[in-house]
Amino acid sequence: MPIAIDSVWVLIGLGLLFLAFGGNFLVRASVDIAARLGVSPLLIGLTLVGFGTSTPELVTSIQAALVHAPGIAIGNIVGSNISNILLIIGLSALLTPIAARAGAVFRDGAFVVITAVLLAWVSLTDGLSAGTGVLFLALLVIYVLIAWASERAQSTTVQVAIAHSRSGLALSLVIAAASIAILILGASFLVEGSVRLARSNGFSEEFVGLTIVAIGTSLPELFTSVTAAFKRQSDIALGNVLGSSIYNILGIGGATALIHPVAVPAQIANFDNLIMIGASVLILLWCLLARGIGRLGGLVFLALYGGYIYVIHPSQAVLLQDLTKALAPLVQALARVT
Repeated sequence: MPIAIDSVWVLIGLGLLFLAFGGNFLVRASVDIAARLGVSPLLIGLTLVGFGTSTPELVTSIQAALVHAPGIAIGNIVGSNISNILLIIGLSALLTPIAARAGAVFRDGAFVVITAVLLAWVSLTDGLSAGTGVLFLALLVIYVLIAWASERAQSTTVQVAIAHSRSGLALSLVIAAASIAILILGASFLVEGSVRLARSNGFSEEFVGLTIVAIGTSLPELFTSVTAAFKRQSDIALGNVLGSSIYNILGIGGATALIHPVAVPAQIANFDNLIMIGASVLILLWCLLARGIGRLGGLVFLALYGGYIYVIHPSQAVLLQDLTKALAPLVQALARVT
């Protein structure tokens, strides 16, 4: 049955609208929660925002594994991490330079690199087996505990938080949860429209997972980080990407492996995983050496992402035009809600 292009663009438009509003309110609620709990915005970005905005990837990868579509299940994880670092950080830094604390970046950025290497290693050995799932989820718990303890120890806002009225914390948590729900709904609309658009053009399963689905499910991170950049909350913008990248591998990969173990497609194991590792090393070194990512860095990251898309499917000029058309309202939507 022919696909009605109008219905596709309605889904994409609704997805963009929901993502714009959800990202805006999630950043506002997260900053308030950080102040009331006496923890840094970076920690909230790493946990509540980073994990919350990764929920679409979790649902998508598990569903793909259950219907025996490993290219989409694994491609979504790897492609999301690549787009998180190169596309999302690139756009955020282009809007406003991202400052970075060396200690926190080394801890979290190093963990991003370690998890990327770990996924690449299991991809060449057992794939996402049940044992791998247990290991990944255990490492995720350890990481969160280390990050929480470290940020609590370094926080200078504890006294301010104690002075805050706790009555507003519940409301902020409700707003954050509702914002995440809006992000998930927006992502589901956008992914559905994007997948329909992709299938009508005859793209491969791996390519759809690495690009269309990965970008679609990463749009909560994109809108949240861009909104945070507009609001000069660079800790949340960076923490969101780092936390999401860690959660994509350990949380989503671990849960997917436990629910339905899958083998990693050869294309992803032999090429795309290496790109993911390279992007992870790049953001770590860039933040440590430059103490953040400025507009020049944003341009470099975006250029690298464009080159990656071209390499994995050189004939995707049409795809890039479609994605550009879909993302064109991004800045306008954010300008209206910020």
